[in-house]
Amino acid sequence: MPALLACVLGAGAAPSASAADTALQVTDARGVTVRLPKSPQRIVSLLPSLTETLCALDGCQRLVGVDRYSNWPAHVKTVPVVGGGLDPNIESIFALKPDLVLISMASRSATRLEALGLKVVALEPRTYAEAHLVLQKIGALLQIDPALGAERLWAKTEAEVARAAASVPESMRGKRVYFEASRGPFAAGETSFIGETLTRLHMRNIVDAKLGPFPRINPEFVVRADPDVLMASERSWKSNVPEYPGWAQMRAVQQGSVCRFTAAQADVLVRPGPRIAEAAQLLAQCLQTVAKTVPPAASAGSQK
Repeated sequence: MPALLACVLGAGAAPSASAADTALQVTDARGVTVRLPKSPQRIVSLLPSLTETLCALDGCQRLVGVDRYSNWPAHVKTVPVVGGGLDPNIESIFALKPDLVLISMASRSATRLEALGLKVVALEPRTYAEAHLVLQKIGALLQIDPALGAERLWAKTEAEVARAAASVPESMRGKRVYFEASRGPFAAGETSFIGETLTRLHMRNIVDAKLGPFPRINPEFVVRADPDVLMASERSWKSNVPEYPGWAQMRAVQQGSVCRFTAAQADVLVRPGPRIAEAAQLLAQCLQTVAKTVPPAASAGSQK
């Protein structure tokens, strides 16, 4: 998705001075209701997907600190880094005097930050529905009219995902796919947000729902499943031939039905934020490329 997500709202979406001075409250993913005297102007974000969502809602200029993995859009690279999401530098965060700290549900830093008197909101999108909800909550924190902010952006996201799905060649629809989320291997299962995208692109995930969203699997599982398409980032595989035992002989590898994404592309794919539609486009482009390499006989006979 072009520059849409970086500045989708434009200057007109910024809250008015009176709106920014209005007290507000939001209930986070912990079930904790956080009350703020006004819309936060100094924000620390400790999760890349939250950083990206904030920026997609025209809130980048409010960032005063980010985690070490937040790197999009470009403005984020100029913001002070305060450690990782799971190992933040509490002293550095406190020194920035933030009005709000955004953290993931996996972070254990909430208690320490709150003990220092800081306002903490824990959010963690793991599905399309949760990505939409996080967009709404951050939009509420920024006091942006949903019609101009969260709902407008989500409608565009859904439309772009649908457009990506329509671009998948008929010959690839219904194919069985394996997506490696990270080295381990950890797979993107059917219930993960990546799995949701693959389903919307008419693909069949070999890692079904009962295994969880991102299970660690035995490489032999993939060999036995014999998927039509393999997907991973160059962080996981150094070449298009995965290094796990027996994988070089797999049908998908022999036919070249392998998509290996760059590190920058992997960031888009593994973050359940406002670039979900861009991720769908990357996956669709992969399938378009694979469709040109699969022999007709193989394409016709792989509906397992």
